Amino acid sequence: MKQKPHILAIIGSTRANSSNLKLVRKLAELSAGIFEFTYFEKIAELPHFNPDLDKEDPPAAITALRQLVADADAVIICTPEYVFSLPGSLKNAIEWFVSTTIFSGKPVGLITAAASGEKAHEELQLVMGTIEAKFSAVTTLLIKGIKGKFDTDGNLIDQVTIDQLQKFIKALEELLNK
Repeated sequence: MKQKPHILAIIGSTRANSSNLKLVRKLAELSAGIFEFTYFEKIAELPHFNPDLDKEDPPAAITALRQLVADADAVIICTPEYVFSLPGSLKNAIEWFVSTTIFSGKPVGLITAAASGEKAHEELQLVMGTIEAKFSAVTTLLIKGIKGKFDTDGNLIDQVTIDQLQKFIKALEELLNK
């Protein structure tokens, strides 16, 4: 039996039980027969990027995150937008990869789920392209008005969003098979 590709999901929000985390959990549920997921939810615990610390022996949390990315078949980043930009904690995490080639050619899915999200979505694509992550227009997804797409119990109830997630899953699977 063929092993399912392993997806590392990096959640860009520091909020407990964020809409982004709920969205990625729904994505994992929808793709249960295709992918196996691991979640990285410790973005708030990473040290601030400092090039002086990014030498032979970077901080242990950074070494562990880099290993998670290296071991994954693909990475999904799901982030909100803060003040028309990426959350500082997510940008900080990505900066720890600039001096490596870990993301070079790594298949990624990029999701921005926010009230608006357009600027953060553009920025996410720019920085991930800069570190040579492999993605396409169909493995990126902008979901506006994310909080209104869940019911009070945290269930994703918006059928359009569910359909978008299913297309995203197929696109990521195709990217992995290229």
